[in-house]
Amino acid sequence: MTATRRQLHAPMLALLGMACIAAQAAPPTQNAGARNGLSLDGDWHIIVDPYENGYYDYRYGEKQDGYFLNRRAERPSDLVEYDFSTSPTLRVPGDWNSQDDKLFWYEGTIWYERDFDLSKRKDKRYLLHFGAVNYEAVVYVNGVRVGHHEGGFTPFEFDVTDRIEDGHNFVVVKVDDRRERDNVPTVNTDWWNYGGITRPVRLLELDAAHVADYSVLLAPDAADAISGWVRAAGTATGPGSARLAIAELGVDTGRSFRMTRSGSVIRPFRVAATPELWSPERPKLYEVRLRYGGDEVSDRIGFRRIETRGEDILLNGEPVYLRGVSIHEEAPLRPGRAWSAEDARQTLTWAKELGCNFVRLAHYPHNEAMLRMADEMGLMVWSEIPVYWMVVFDNDAVYAKAEQQLDEMIERDRNRASVILWSVANETPNSEARFAFLDRLVKRARSLDPSRLITAATDTQTSKDDVRRIEDPLAGILDVIGVNNYCGWYRGRPQDCAKLQWRSEYGKPVIVSEFGAGALQGKHGPAEERWTEEYQADVYKYNLIMLEHMPFVRGATAWILKDFRSPRRPLPGIQDYWNRKGLLSEKGARKQAWYVLHEFYEKKASLDD
Repeated sequence: MTATRRQLHAPMLALLGMACIAAQAAPPTQNAGARNGLSLDGDWHIIVDPYENGYYDYRYGEKQDGYFLNRRAERPSDLVEYDFSTSPTLRVPGDWNSQDDKLFWYEGTIWYERDFDLSKRKDKRYLLHFGAVNYEAVVYVNGVRVGHHEGGFTPFEFDVTDRIEDGHNFVVVKVDDRRERDNVPTVNTDWWNYGGITRPVRLLELDAAHVADYSVLLAPDAADAISGWVRAAGTATGPGSARLAIAELGVDTGRSFRMTRSGSVIRPFRVAATPELWSPERPKLYEVRLRYGGDEVSDRIGFRRIETRGEDILLNGEPVYLRGVSIHEEAPLRPGRAWSAEDARQTLTWAKELGCNFVRLAHYPHNEAMLRMADEMGLMVWSEIPVYWMVVFDNDAVYAKAEQQLDEMIERDRNRASVILWSVANETPNSEARFAFLDRLVKRARSLDPSRLITAATDTQTSKDDVRRIEDPLAGILDVIGVNNYCGWYRGRPQDCAKLQWRSEYGKPVIVSEFGAGALQGKHGPAEERWTEEYQADVYKYNLIMLEHMPFVRGATAWILKDFRSPRRPLPGIQDYWNRKGLLSEKGARKQAWYVLHEFYEKKASLDD
């Protein structure tokens, strides 16, 4: 849709500034991609604003509220006329770093603007839904601020019914991806800080009362029942009926209730049914329909059970070995952040070809298309929030940010059969403050979703001679212990790894959540030469022997499927700002280590059969 010329002048915008009342952010609508609405994907006009001119007038020490949206009329010199149609554009969804060479290293603020036309209906509610914006977003509709969100990998939305007009409308989003010490993640990470509106944007058009959220799963105490709840929301009050239907299972049940003035009500349900259970070998999904009044939403949901027994992980009551690999959210065959179903299918196809039944989505919640594709393709998933390295653990505000991201991850993906593990952290240094922080997150995750297992990736094991001991108070509160260990790369020689002995007193299953080494695809030499494919293959060879000698290990997620961009990796001619630990190059070419792990996983799969 072509942007139209908009003249912004001080008297009009001063009036708009007086009306800037931010709406309260509601929990994001479940399954937003299946709802009626208008896609706002495509070209958005932008203003690159490294000095925050549009948000703060540093000359006068005054905060503004939108790019040229709050200029003071009494200052004639501040009268501004701005024409968005003359601005450059960026694609949405998409990151700015990979779309424009001038923005490759940019971190800061960019203002996005999009015009659209709407035939507004008085009997509908309109919710502006963002799949994700990295990292901080301030959203304006028709010149009025409607809300703010922080966190770069989870969805959010605002009710804009009272701000949207019949006819022409425009949205402005201030996006700021600057790294800050009190953010989650904090300033230092090992992945590219892709900024922008990185996932789809939709204006949802819903009934005045509608199905807002739901949970549908195998009943925790029975194999012949499905349980869960539905939340209806909206502005209509009075009696209504929520219905759940799964035609293939002969399920069609309803519950009556009255919508209250609060605009939201939850109804639990439990129905008799014996679904075929979802598994990597047969990832069965059922079409589930939920209805409230005249509003209906359909979802494809699988039913399975995940639990632990001693040092075993049980899928549908049977022990399972998790043959896994870690994945960053980079597009498989083009530069930049992944977001589409096509990206997900290619990435997960590579994982399946490797022999995986499991993937770790590091180190933040990946896009919804990835989880839905994992459901479809039969890959179990470890999903994580970016409580990574040196997060400020003794700061309550930082904890609140982490908890919000945990909530939003679980709320979005609670109906995905593929997700078996929620991870609350990666490689966090041991301290009392860290334990208190993560203990709260573990309890929060269990309260939101008791049907899945809780984990975290740790690198706090102690070493003495050839003995590695898992000793971490965090391990005592997890269901499954993740262990990162780079034997042969950051310490020791590859052949030393096969000699290591591991000890754990926790009586719990362990996943070796990271191991591996760097190699430049196509660089060959003796196995003793670092950065060669031969050296990386040797590291895998001996680490896999180590895994076989760890009696409590029930899976692994090798680091990592594909080379990915990282500012921490500048080595010229080798890294060139890529982390080279991938089993595949950035272009998808297989390194020798790929074949080593593939052979190991084939043997594991044959033993499971």
